[in-house]
Amino acid sequence: MTTVVLVDDQEMVRAGLRVMLESRGVEVLGEAADGLAGVQEVRRLRPDVCLMDIRMPVLDGIEATRRLVAEGSPTRVLVLTTYDLDDLVHAALRHGAAGFVLKTTPVDRLVQGIELVAEGEALLSPSLTRRLIEQHLQRPAPGAAERLTEGLTEREREVLVLIGRGCSNDEIAAELYVSRATVKSHINRVFAKLGVTSRVQAVVRCYEHGLVGPR
Repeated sequence: MTTVVLVDDQEMVRAGLRVMLESRGVEVLGEAADGLAGVQEVRRLRPDVCLMDIRMPVLDGIEATRRLVAEGSPTRVLVLTTYDLDDLVHAALRHGAAGFVLKTTPVDRLVQGIELVAEGEALLSPSLTRRLIEQHLQRPAPGAAERLTEGLTEREREVLVLIGRGCSNDEIAAELYVSRATVKSHINRVFAKLGVTSRVQAVVRCYEHGLVGPR
């Protein structure tokens, strides 16, 4: 069973999310009304996923996300937002959030997103992915791609390229004729070698260094 912690300053939002998620088999371990309390609850309860609002008192969702990612928390942060092109969402993703979901998302899709993120995937809209790429896209320096992949095995480089192209774990497994478990192992090693903590950061690195480009 996938476990979550809800972090939102609106009690009615948290209550509604709890009812909807628990009715579909997601276990809500705890709640918090601000980012600082949310960080503390995640540290204490270690859920699979933290549903994190951005605009909150005491500590906003961006800083809360940054702290959790920086300390190596195994919990994946899924940002709750009202608009999919909010610059604050971009900031949270750059700090290591695994993706974002609109507060108006139907509950079945929300549950699917939570489970996807819990398995290590990213949850992004095409419009947001495009904006992130455009923000970081510039002419890479000569040899940048080679420097990025220095230290990666050939198979790890193949996995990184496919991540940069937006492929899911299942798609990478099918492309390389390996199991999903093998793909996840490769991804973990690639992330460790690149010093990134999320798929979003890996995609940005690929574009920054010219390993992949717009298609």
